[in-house]
Amino acid sequence: MLLNTITPTGGATVGVAMPVSVVFTNPVAPSARAAVERHLKVSASRATTGAWHWFSGTRVDWRPKSYWKPGTRVAVDADLAGVSNGNGRVGTHSYHHAFTIGDDVEATVSVTAHTMRVTRDGATVRTVPIDAGSKSWPSWDGTMAVIDKQPTVRMTSCSVGISCDKKDKDYYDLTLPWDVHLTNSGTYLHYSTGDPYPGHSVGSHGCVHLSLADAKWFYNYVKQGDPITITGSPRGKAAADNGYADFNLSWSQWLAGSGSGAGTTLPY
Repeated sequence: MLLNTITPTGGATVGVAMPVSVVFTNPVAPSARAAVERHLKVSASRATTGAWHWFSGTRVDWRPKSYWKPGTRVAVDADLAGVSNGNGRVGTHSYHHAFTIGDDVEATVSVTAHTMRVTRDGATVRTVPIDAGSKSWPSWDGTMAVIDKQPTVRMTSCSVGISCDKKDKDYYDLTLPWDVHLTNSGTYLHYSTGDPYPGHSVGSHGCVHLSLADAKWFYNYVKQGDPITITGSPRGKAAADNGYADFNLSWSQWLAGSGSGAGTTLPY
């Protein structure tokens, strides 16, 4: 039983909504998940209540009941040597990752007011105009932790299942700057050449559009794991495993997917 990835990477400084996400190379059987969880040990410099949640046989996330406290130092020790995955495989390695929770930076997007409010430690830093998804292609609602960010991303309607027909009015193939990634299904906050002056509700294909200056500022301001909450969209909440939208599940829903239940972190 080998790990494919542990997120966040060792040494990273991440936001208050960042889960620990472990992806295995082979599925863990339901009967073995509680035992595997007991060998995935989370330590923190501040006692933190949290739990593991299995999204599938190959992905399990640990998140706090509430957001992390800024400044918390966190370590994950995956002591998997000799541990069975219940499907005929046994772990042969141990893994150690340590990371830090940075400042509490959060953003709230109001689809109906066409604004995004950015806060730091609860105080408003900036409120900027935005355009969110259209009625035909609404944005996801809910809270999504930043997955990553890139200075440019090629965005195509074909890659997200909208249209591959170049004659279709919804077809697009654009390379756009200052892209903050929110979901695996293709939601970003970014600048769009087709909507350079947002704030008037023209609507996107689900992304959140910022002006060029605001997109660059926001790109430089946020980090992986910062929570971005979208409100007022008719689409409903993004699935919790559509990126790192773990906080879209209530605590009771989260515990329902755990093999061993809630616990308090070990001393760091």
